[in-house]
Amino acid sequence: MLAKSSTELVRQKNSVLVLTALRRHGPLAHTELSDFTRLSSATVSVITADLERAQIIEKAEQQAASGRGRPRVLFSQRRDCGYLIVVIISSDAVQYSLVDYAGRLIDRFTEERPQEVSGVGSFVAALREALDRIVARSRLSRDKVLMISISSKGLVDASEPILRWSPIFGRDEIDFAAVLREDWPAKVILGNETLLVAAAVGRQEENARGAGFRALAALSLGHSIGLGIVRRGAEGDHQISAPNFGHMLHLPGGGLCRCGARGCIEAYAGFYAILRSAFDVPLDTIPAKFVPISELDKIATSARQGNRRNILAFRQAGLALGNGLSRMLSLHESMPIAITGPGARYYDLLLEGISEGLAESHVVRMEGMPELRVIVDEQTLVFEGHLNRALSIIDNDIVRRGASVAELRDEAV
Repeated sequence: MLAKSSTELVRQKNSVLVLTALRRHGPLAHTELSDFTRLSSATVSVITADLERAQIIEKAEQQAASGRGRPRVLFSQRRDCGYLIVVIISSDAVQYSLVDYAGRLIDRFTEERPQEVSGVGSFVAALREALDRIVARSRLSRDKVLMISISSKGLVDASEPILRWSPIFGRDEIDFAAVLREDWPAKVILGNETLLVAAAVGRQEENARGAGFRALAALSLGHSIGLGIVRRGAEGDHQISAPNFGHMLHLPGGGLCRCGARGCIEAYAGFYAILRSAFDVPLDTIPAKFVPISELDKIATSARQGNRRNILAFRQAGLALGNGLSRMLSLHESMPIAITGPGARYYDLLLEGISEGLAESHVVRMEGMPELRVIVDEQTLVFEGHLNRALSIIDNDIVRRGASVAELRDEAV
């Protein structure tokens, strides 16, 4: 029995290797799968036959470009094997996307989140209605959805899909598995939005630099301030974390933050903080839950035209960010920093303060200023992070479930 279990575990691991290769590289021929997975040709043949028989992958012929010779046989995911729903919760809206097993987008819509209605009850009701609508629009039954992947800024439970604290709902927790369990058989997962961004940027960096990739930080600027760190592990895997950067202390007894504390980085660098500084509003004023980006654009335009108060508002925000980043580098190591989010559009106004804050770090003084880069399209990164994480979990679950069914069948025989 032990030998059988060990053999089955090896088979599961090899099956996941094949599915992972298809995820990362797209449709592949038999020899390419063997090269990417480092599995023998015979093993690849057995695994692909099993996966094809289970209707997890399929094969298709691709005619040679010259039109001569035998066509190549390519393996790829079977699109209708199952479906994924991605839910991205932001300060002013919620985006819903339906994706097939091959990772292709089928449907998407965005619902604005009324600022005057911020209770958990109304949000959960809207979430349930939207999930029903997105499968109805594609005429799918709920049991075809394998996973619902949700993301938000804030504090996320490490083991359960529970939102512990968020800038939208404050301390009102949401247990997404509990609120959806009655209607949805799908697995529900929850991720910190900036962690997903870091995962996506890390994947892009590794694709570009290969084994030269070591570590990278992703700093998200907007209504909230988030930070994700991705590091390459000893075995080539990615270790990703999202420390509570926006609510690290910047100044003791400083400006009031949305979390209720005083002096947080976000209380100086979030959109509401820049607005407060630009209009010289007292630091103990209760922060606005949402600031239209059009208001920040006006302040930025004025700063670029030479308004000294508005220049100072962005410089103070940059200084808070730079000081926080200098502490992060001191705890970890020097690494490139990707700046993203809606606030990245003000990078030119923030850069002086960021650089001044970073210069306070001993690491920076010794090794020089880290590479700073701007990635404007954060929403695409969040979505890619969802796909990378969720589809990988789905692959593992499908392989394990397939193994369990096979074992039950063998025992019955």
